[in-house]
Formats: sequence, structure tokens, C-alpha cells
Amino acid sequence: MTLRNHRWSAAFLAVSVLFGGTFVAAKAGLADIPPLLLVAVRFDLAALVLGGYVLYTHDVRDLIPRTRGDIAGILAAGVLAIGLANGLLFLGQGSVTSGVGAILFALVPIFTPLFAGVLLSDEQLSATGAVGTLLGLVGVGMVIELTPATLRATLTGGAAIVLAGAVSLALGTVLIRRSSPGLSSTVRTAWALPVSAGLLHTLSFATGESVAAATWTPSALLSVGYLGVFAGALAYIIHFNLLDAVGATRSSLVFYVSPVVATLGGWLLLGESLSAMTVAGFGVIVVGFGIIGAEELAPLARRGRHRLATWWRTTANSRADAGRYSSE
Repeated sequence: MTLRNHRWSAAFLAVSVLFGGTFVAAKAGLADIPPLLLVAVRFDLAALVLGGYVLYTHDVRDLIPRTRGDIAGILAAGVLAIGLANGLLFLGQGSVTSGVGAILFALVPIFTPLFAGVLLSDEQLSATGAVGTLLGLVGVGMVIELTPATLRATLTGGAAIVLAGAVSLALGTVLIRRSSPGLSSTVRTAWALPVSAGLLHTLSFATGESVAAATWTPSALLSVGYLGVFAGALAYIIHFNLLDAVGATRSSLVFYVSPVVATLGGWLLLGESLSAMTVAGFGVIVVGFGIIGAEELAPLARRGRHRLATWWRTTANSRADAGRYSSE
């Protein structure tokens, strides 16, 4: 199954928008709540919402992990794809803008084919994909305005932490696919979210964060609500369903669309701005995405050209008819 199916195209768009809002909500929430505590509380809420949903909609027998693949899939999702990925993202997000954070996370579709080529027999990286991957890396260097003078600061700053989160998500996504779990993606996610929450609360405590340091302002509560319910429970249900349906590489392409949402949201809601170099770098990343996703994008481009040509012919014919009638 591919993204040409209308159902999965709609799911792709929905999860892109929901995940894009994560970067804006995270930036807003970090003003009042320590980063690891914020993401831990996010997944507390997401686990409660999704846990209640699966208990209400599923037979208890369908909720029990029965194979090593089920356990491996839950751990890959809970530890890598959700827990560490978001913990690192929120840590790094404090020192970069929403748009830059989302653009750096857009490396997920670059890293995913690299891991998939090694770990998945049905998702090997082609020569074309390797070119797209390299171009995407160049684009990221432009986004973070990497130069020999700034290299050391970048490798120890927020940008490097966000990139580590992207690596964790890409590896976790591929390992979920490799585990071939028997549980449905919704049930697997319901098990993974408490694992993520527990891991992040442990890391929050270990790094000295304190609940007393959090200020539960209306903005902070709105941030947690969006992150937990919409960008948490709902987005991960859709995302992992997409993963099972279209594969690790194709499903990861949602992170190329998310920066658009994050950039617009950061500009409209937080007053953030982007440099010309960052915008140009994102353009280079998009070209890399186009090369990697050429197989999927080509049919969509042909369909778009066909619809445009049909519209043009219809419009021309209508104008010709109108001119003929007016002359009569």
C-alpha cells in the first residue's frame, strides 16, 4: 500500500499538521515547565487518553502482548521512537526556534532509509536515495548555518540535541517495522506511551528537574493539552498506523511537511523569524526529499498535471462557447 491511496494521503496530511504543532506548543510550554518534565507529563496525559480508548474499544484478549515481536515493538516505540526522541527534542528546543527545530527533525526521512537499508530487507536504500540523503544533509548544514567557526558550538548546542532526537526516532521507527509485532498499532502505542512517560520521569528526576520549578499557567496547560491529546495520543495512533501501512521510509516523510506548520505557527503565535539561509537550507532539504520520494511523488505529479490540463481545456472550451454565443 502506498501514499497514492486517498485514505493514507489524508492520514499523512493530518499527522504532518499535528506533529508540526508540536514544535510551537513545546516552545510555548518550555517557558513555564522544565523540558523533560513537560514531555513526561505530555505522555502521562496521552497514555491516559489512549489507554481509556483501547480499553473501551478492544476486547481484553486483543490487548495482551503475546510474542517477542510484540514486546520488541513496544520497547522500540516507547524508548526510542517516542521517549528518547521527544525528550531530546524538548531539551534542544529550548535554544532553537520552532521552525528550526522542526526543520532539523525533518532529517528523520534522511536517517530512516539509512537504518532501513541495513535492518529491513524490503526497504533498501537505492543510489538515488543516497543522493537525496546527501543533499538533505547539506540542507541541514545550511539550516543551522554550519561553518568551521560554528561547528564546535553546534555539536554541543541545542541543534545537536534535536538531531540526536531525530536519529532516535528514525531508528525506533525502523526497529518497530523490523519486529513485525502482532498487536495492532493502536494497542502497541497504548503500551508504549506509559513506557515513554516512565522513562522521561526517570530522566527528569536524574537531571535534577523539579515539579516545584514548573509554573502551571494557562499557556502551559494549553501546551500540555495539545501535546498530550492531539500531538500525543491522536497523532501517534495515525502515525504508527501509517507506518504499518506504507513502511518506515514513506511514513517518515511526514517530517518534511511538519516544518511548514511549525514555521507558520512560530511566526503567527510566538513572533519568531527565520534567516534567509535557514529558508534556503529548507529548500535544499525539500529537494533531497523529492529525490528520495521520487517513486511516490511521480504519480502524484502526473495526476496533478493531468488535472491542470483538464481544467485548462475545460476553461478554454467554456470561453470559446461563451464567445460564440455572444457573437450570435
